[in-house]
Formats: sequence, C-alpha cells, structure tokens
Amino acid sequence: MEKIAEQKIIDDLLPQKFGKQGVIWVISLLAVCALGAYAYFRQLYYGLEVTNLRDYVSWGIYISNFVFFVAISLVGSLITAVLRLSDVHWSTPLTRIAEIIAVSAIAFAGLIIIVDMGRPDRFYNLFTHGRLQSPIVWDVIVITTYLLISLLLLYFPLLPDLKIMIKNKERNGKYLQKLYEFLGSFWKDKPEQFKITDKAINILSITIIPVAFAIHTVTSWLFATTYRPGWDSTNFGAYFISGAFLVGSGAVLIAMYVFRTHYKLEKYITNDHFDKMGKIVVLLALIYLYFNVNEFLVPAFKMKKSEEHHLMGLFTGEFALAFWFAISTAMLIPILILIFKKGRTPKAAFVAGILVVVGSWFKRYLIVTPTLLHPFLPMSDVPENYKHYFPSWEEWAIAGGSLAGALLVVTFFARIFPIIPIHETITETNEHEKV
Repeated sequence: MEKIAEQKIIDDLLPQKFGKQGVIWVISLLAVCALGAYAYFRQLYYGLEVTNLRDYVSWGIYISNFVFFVAISLVGSLITAVLRLSDVHWSTPLTRIAEIIAVSAIAFAGLIIIVDMGRPDRFYNLFTHGRLQSPIVWDVIVITTYLLISLLLLYFPLLPDLKIMIKNKERNGKYLQKLYEFLGSFWKDKPEQFKITDKAINILSITIIPVAFAIHTVTSWLFATTYRPGWDSTNFGAYFISGAFLVGSGAVLIAMYVFRTHYKLEKYITNDHFDKMGKIVVLLALIYLYFNVNEFLVPAFKMKKSEEHHLMGLFTGEFALAFWFAISTAMLIPILILIFKKGRTPKAAFVAGILVVVGSWFKRYLIVTPTLLHPFLPMSDVPENYKHYFPSWEEWAIAGGSLAGALLVVTFFARIFPIIPIHETITETNEHEKV
C-alpha cells in the first residue's frame, strides 16, 4: 500500500466529531435517560408500589429488558469469536461494532437487575449469602465473566489503533489525547507485542464461546426451573441461544447502516457485508423459528389445562396481537425480505434489522408476562388488577432509559474510538494488494 492510501484509511476511520444530527441524537438520548432516572428516583422513594408489579407478575418489563440485553450481547461472541476462529476476514469491519454492542448490552443487563430489586442496598447479600444451588448466583458469575472477556476483546485489538490516534494528535482534543496516552502509550508496534496480543485474542475468542452459551443457558434456567406453564421446558436453553444470535445480528445490521451512512464508510462497510450478514440473519431466523415451533407445538399437542390457558392467551387471547406481531417482525418478515438478493441491499437490510430487534424485544416480554399470569394454581380471592399487567409510566420510563443508556455508550464510543479497526484494515489491504 502506498503511503497516501494508508493515510487515507487513517483519515477515513479516525473518530469524527458530532455533527448537528449527532448532537440532536445525544440530547434526545440524554433526555430519555433523565426521565428514566427521575422515574427510578420515584421508585426508590415510594417503593415498588409505583410500578404495576404484583404478587403474580413480580418481574414484568424489567426482567423482559434484562433478557433482551443478555440476548443482544451474544453478538460479540458470534462476530468476534466464531467468525474470527473460522478465519472469516470479511467480518473485520464489523468486529468492533459487535463488541461495543455486546459490552453496552451486558453492562445494562446487570443494571436493570438492580433496578428490579425493591431494595438495591441489599445487593451485597448476593455475595455474602449467595447459594450455589441458585441459578441466580450462576447468572451473576457468568454475566460478570462475559463482561470481563468482552472488555478485553474490545481493548486488545484497539491497542494498535490507540498508537495511530496518539500520533494524529492534531485531530484530538487535550482530554482525548490524555485518554489515548493513558490507554495505549505502552504500545510500541513491536512484533513481540503483536504476537502476545494475537495469542491473547485467540484464547479469549475460544473462551468466550462457552461463556456466551452459558450465560444464555443459565438465564433460560432461571425460567425453566420455575414450575410454570410456558417455562416447564427442556427446550429453553437452545431456544434462548438461537434467539440471542438472531437479535444480536439484527442489531449489527442496524449499526452497520447507521455508521456507514453518517460516517461515510461505504468503502469499508460495503454492500457485500450487508449481503453476507443478511444471509446469516436468514439462517438464524429459520433456526429460531424452528425452536419456536418446538416450544409451542409440544404443549399444544399435550394440551394440559394450565398450558391450554397459556397458549390460548398467546394465540387468540389478550396477548395475541403482541404475539403475532413478535413472530412476524422478528422472524417471518425479515426472512421474506432478506432471502432475496435485492432485500440484502443496505436500506432493505436496515429495515429488516429494525424489525428483528423490535420483534425480539416483544418476544422477550411475552416470555415473561403471560406465563406469570397463568400459574398452575388458578388465581382466586385476589383483586382484579392482579390478574392483568401493563407497565406503569415509571416502568416504561426506566426501561426506555436503560435502552437509551446502552445506545449512548455505543454513540460515545464511536465518537472517542475508531468504530472500524484501523490497523487491521491497513494490514488486510496490504495483504490483498500483495496477492
């Protein structure tokens, strides 16, 4: 590669300042976060009575959000680990996008659990009085482990880029320059450093796959070990993992389009990337659809009385609209869009990604709420509002604030660090020219 071409890649991929649209976007997200913070203050001050959570629906939208965040975080292991270990080079521009989505999602998954607690000041009891017999303790362990590995997988490939950003100090403010020097001043671009980091990344890539599978399996066990209609299933582990791969890939499609459009990255995130990611999403949607058929067909065939109430509530009852909306938008419509080559163009794939993510959020809500409203022991002698659940405005505000917070993390990361690996792009371009 000529010097000019290499410098062109650096200029294109260095972080860019927010434009007018970026400022509006950040202010909007901050406003949603502020509303969520106010709602959480009310919840802390008045207690959980400001929510519509009751004895039966004791989880509601908070745990739905938790399951959604845990699911979307799996994309880090898919893009960074699975494709890297498979020696798939086309995914290089997407690795950092996937990792920052994974880190932000898993961080807010932990925060939303604290929000769900009526007494967050007692969180330390989980560590002082935790019991290994409880899947909740397992969940805390694997979430913490997954977050740590994801942070390392985000940091290690960033080191050569930090060196590049330190050299281009005219593009940085004083505080960003200090941050880059703090994080990467020890990096000297020596061959032995690359050898160590490559080995570390490979080890982490191998390690994160079973940890990622464990976090979704353990999360599914939180439900499956609770004796309820709709959760009494041995299918739940694979069901959760397949759905997590799908929603994570949908989120990457959205991020690819947004960064490509607003940062003018058409040379680096090409139509071919959308074509390949679109095919992956179709495959994952078909797999998840298969597990959905398994999840509902077996209890429908047995049709026990308690399962009947649960299934009828989903298929034709009070949750039918949300259920068929989720199935259609998360799986059926994206498959119909992306299965055709014209549907794997950037704009069409972007629309399909939005459908997958929105439908998957509703799917998580439907995993939690209808089951809690259909216990094996029928509700009796309880107020009418115990038999129904719709989140209060505080719950909606807190859930929205957590989603906005995750988006803020991704947004600020893209402002501070290169969203596409600079050094890896230059290296692969060099190798391609040699060939």
